Amino acid sequence: MSRLGYTRYVAQGGDWGAFVVDQMGLQAPTGLLAVHTNMPAVVPADVNDAAQAGHAPPPGLAEDERRAYDQLLRTFGQVEYARYMAARPQTLYGIADSPVGLAAWLLDHNDADDQPAAAVLEALDRAAGAEGELTRDEILDNITLYWLTNTGVSASRLYWEYRGGFFNAKGVTIPVAVTVFPGEQYEAPRSWTERAYPNLIHYNRVAKGGHFAAWEQPQLLAEELRAAFRSLRAGQRGEGPG
Repeated sequence: MSRLGYTRYVAQGGDWGAFVVDQMGLQAPTGLLAVHTNMPAVVPADVNDAAQAGHAPPPGLAEDERRAYDQLLRTFGQVEYARYMAARPQTLYGIADSPVGLAAWLLDHNDADDQPAAAVLEALDRAAGAEGELTRDEILDNITLYWLTNTGVSASRLYWEYRGGFFNAKGVTIPVAVTVFPGEQYEAPRSWTERAYPNLIHYNRVAKGGHFAAWEQPQLLAEELRAAFRSLRAGQRGEGPG
């Protein structure tokens, strides 16, 4: 960012980008004013441990916390693909040898709205493309990018290289903004979010969108970013070329 001429900036991430902005927040480099995440890592340690083990929830959870716990149980029960990529990423030769194999692997992510596979099935029955929704062609474009660049296997290595937790609080203390999408792996309760990010500058629950928020609901995400960072922009006019 310094080479580009920016002395102050913000960062946004979802999916693996959410891990990146959390780590940026921990490093707190000079110039980083705040981060925004649409997959917040806010789960308390006791809740995280119980959910990963498939145990009963810790006592005393509020209604929205219990709902988030049930969503975490679902998520941890459906991440076999991630565990395999974390253990043996270089054995996934089938997704480099067959476009059908690659498509099947990429479609089976199964977030709360069954995206992206659900979009393909729906596109068979309706005209493509209500605004902000994934269409069949958009799904095929994404798969094609992996196929033409032959990056299905190499992209899997990130699961092997990463050694941190997924949804557990990381200890980020710089300003953080959070948008909760209903189709995310779990809907982060405000109570957990405020504890995980003590310098929380924005928290909002939106009505639609899932795990791939920037892809599924780009306009809505852009509006959230403008709202999240508006207070920062007001005090930073003239800081950088853009």
